Amino acid sequence: MVKTLVFGAAGQVGREVFRAAWPRSFELLPLDKNDGDIADPAAVAAVITKHRPNLVINLAAYTAVDRAESEPERAWAVNCDGAANIAAACREAAAPLIHLSTDYVFDGCKSGPYREEDAVNPINAYGRSKEAGERAVQAAMDRYVILRTSWIFGAYGTNFVKTVLRLGAERPVLQIVGDQRGRPTAAADIASALIMIARRIERGRTDWGIFHFAGSGSTTWYGFAEEIVHLAETLGAWRGTRRPQVEQITTAQYKTLARRPMNSELDCRKIGCTLDISPPPWRSSLAAVLRELVGETSR
Repeated sequence: MVKTLVFGAAGQVGREVFRAAWPRSFELLPLDKNDGDIADPAAVAAVITKHRPNLVINLAAYTAVDRAESEPERAWAVNCDGAANIAAACREAAAPLIHLSTDYVFDGCKSGPYREEDAVNPINAYGRSKEAGERAVQAAMDRYVILRTSWIFGAYGTNFVKTVLRLGAERPVLQIVGDQRGRPTAAADIASALIMIARRIERGRTDWGIFHFAGSGSTTWYGFAEEIVHLAETLGAWRGTRRPQVEQITTAQYKTLARRPMNSELDCRKIGCTLDISPPPWRSSLAAVLRELVGETSR
């Protein structure tokens, strides 16, 4: 039995991990912030000593990108110190670690998709804390998989899809940035990738290191919003009201506390060639999420 400890089990990816179909050889143990502060090394060590896992998955993260600009210490405590504490405890327990990271470790200046070996250069506090967390994991241990992903959406938590649905029910026009590119990724697809990585670890077949996993196909936030509104309309989301119009604006027109990369598209060829994991098209995954979300609102 592969006893698998999951930090951040209550988040949007964590919820999908526990909703997914795992092989019977895995026993999943959920942990959230109520089970201990990952910024406290003694608390993390005690948890891992208590459960003695064969595998640890770290999904815990501070993800409020704009708020991180005004409280960078909190972002650092979770995304860097927390990752470092978990990695150190995993090293002591001889347990491999799968750690979820982000496209925001890049500055967005590259014209094409980012590969794993491209230089990192985060441009906001959130990205800096996540990049430092990656370095902490790499410094602490050898048996790790860092999985970078991007633009996460799903049925749980706060995300762009749910925000577009909510605002679309309140406003006739949605103004969405159209000059930032990336790859939307369903939380459920990340959960599936985590299962495949965990199974390879169980069989002793995993290549360790950094891998990119993001939905197949790139778009802009505007293109993403257009697809959300279109698919939601086909599912009956706007019954009794007019479908909202989606208006394209520039980054300069939409002021935020944190700078965003203009291009954070991830190249996912390595995970396909090395681990035989192929990200599904984000549009098909979006349709599945919207069927669930729109179905909930219509009931």
